[in-house]
Amino acid sequence: MHVIPIASGKGGVGKSLLAANLSIALAQAGKSVILADLDLGASNLHLALGFPSPKQGLGTWLSGAKLEFHQLISPTDYPNLSFIPGDAEIPGLANIGMPQKNKLAKNLLSLDSDYLILDLGAGTGANILDFFLLSGRGIVVTAPTLTATLNAYLFLKNSVFRLMWDSFKPKTRARTILETLRKDGGSLQRVYVPEILGRVAEADPESRAAFDQRMAKFRPRLVMNMLEDPKDADKAQKIRRSCREYLGMDLEHLGVLYRDDMQDIALGSR
Repeated sequence: MHVIPIASGKGGVGKSLLAANLSIALAQAGKSVILADLDLGASNLHLALGFPSPKQGLGTWLSGAKLEFHQLISPTDYPNLSFIPGDAEIPGLANIGMPQKNKLAKNLLSLDSDYLILDLGAGTGANILDFFLLSGRGIVVTAPTLTATLNAYLFLKNSVFRLMWDSFKPKTRARTILETLRKDGGSLQRVYVPEILGRVAEADPESRAAFDQRMAKFRPRLVMNMLEDPKDADKAQKIRRSCREYLGMDLEHLGVLYRDDMQDIALGSR
């Protein structure tokens, strides 16, 4: 099963519409697809699919309702596409705890489908990063505005640091280096990932090897959405250069999508 988490550093850049339309396109190509709304706390993906307001979803399941996980999966009007609704308007689910997160991840990864597409919330919360890192081939959606491109880069930076934190086990020299940096926000803001990894390689080669092994599988992809000027496509290359230079990461650019007013009409009519 191909797992494709779709995230964005900033809201309003078209992440959910991309998730919905990518899922429909794959289903129309004959693939079995499950689309899950993991924007917990602000779930609205059902609107883009023309799906009725869900009476039960991940929110009811996480809140302890007597439901089997497979009962959350509903067919849609699109052949081959199934949908798992989000929080079903249950408040307080944006920050689920570690046991709930692990339980949800385990159930999602046990599903049987050609593709599992996860529509995540915007931003760099720990839960969003962890669900993004369930796959090394997630998609980050951004727009040409300065705030959106900066936040896309910051999302990827946070993802790399999350990978480091998971790779450097407690009480190792590598974890100590990272904890020291975290205590001094200024250092963490300025430091390059390759520089940190150089220090770790000298102090704790085992932790460096563990991180390299995980990082080799982390190959996220970028989509530049809502373009109005073809020159805006160059901004994707700037993000890629920053990722290569400061994060030691090769970011794949999937392509661009131009702004289309028809999306507002389509969404308004569900």
